[in-house]
Amino acid sequence: MLHSSIADLTETTMDALELVPLRGLEVAVRIWHPEAQKTVVAWHGLARHGGDFEGFARALGPEWRVLAPDTPGRGLSSWSPIPAQDYLYHRYKKVALAVLDHFELEQVPWVGTSMGGLLGMLLAAEADSAHRIERLVLNDVGPELNTDGLAQLALYFGRPHRFATFNQLQTELRAHYSGFGIEGDDAWRRLALDSARRLPDGSWTYHYDPRIGEQFIYDTPRNTWADWRAIRCPLMVIRGAESPLLNADSVLSMAEAQPGLVTMEIPGCGHAPMLDRDSQVAPIAEFLAHPHRQQLPFLPRRLGSAWWQRLATWLKRESRLKGTD
Repeated sequence: MLHSSIADLTETTMDALELVPLRGLEVAVRIWHPEAQKTVVAWHGLARHGGDFEGFARALGPEWRVLAPDTPGRGLSSWSPIPAQDYLYHRYKKVALAVLDHFELEQVPWVGTSMGGLLGMLLAAEADSAHRIERLVLNDVGPELNTDGLAQLALYFGRPHRFATFNQLQTELRAHYSGFGIEGDDAWRRLALDSARRLPDGSWTYHYDPRIGEQFIYDTPRNTWADWRAIRCPLMVIRGAESPLLNADSVLSMAEAQPGLVTMEIPGCGHAPMLDRDSQVAPIAEFLAHPHRQQLPFLPRRLGSAWWQRLATWLKRESRLKGTD
């Protein structure tokens, strides 16, 4: 079943929309600048959708095609009949790879907010998918998250929300998403329109499947620091200066584990910056345009002698090509 927000029914802000079939589900991909030569994937947070990246796409400019999928259970994508099976990171990874395959993208830069950043991190860390991520931008997320902030997210999105009036929904959004750094009544109204879904009894709720919160119950914990250290592509992390989820000390530890890390802190923002204005997007554009640093072949987290031999062979070949052997 396809669930849409009232904004999607009344005003189209994307330039194009493609629907990708995947095992009985339909994944909506919002597209800006569809004819552009360069492509970046932008993936939203836990309870949001790809429409959040409209401002990002416009600020990034017409030379970039921005693909912003709606994760199953959100926005225009299908809701899963089996949430315990489909609302998990390993399933989101299959969705992401299906989207890349659909658009024939062998390798692409990835910008991910919160959940979308963690998904990009897992893709970039695992041997079977690392080559698909050319570079990675994490928006207010990392391998170490504040447990109190995470618990608050789980509590809020793990229960249904119902509002008697649209104005009540708008008021709640202003309170809950204050960390987005949104400015002006028009921007808040736009967010409310993009977030609302009317129920059969005439009341209002959010656009997403209320069962997406079950991810916190069924998803398998993993060592995300090991994932972070395994990544070999260029990395950038953005932190809201007032983030309750990503601590400043965690960003320092991330930089120690990945010395080439590019960092940016957004003043006046919590979790998570909207990336909808030039001051936030310009540094990302510079990072995306920066020449690709030379990568080592992907190294799995557990290295056997065969992997060390492969690495030694690769290094020896490279040194001969550069005349330094």
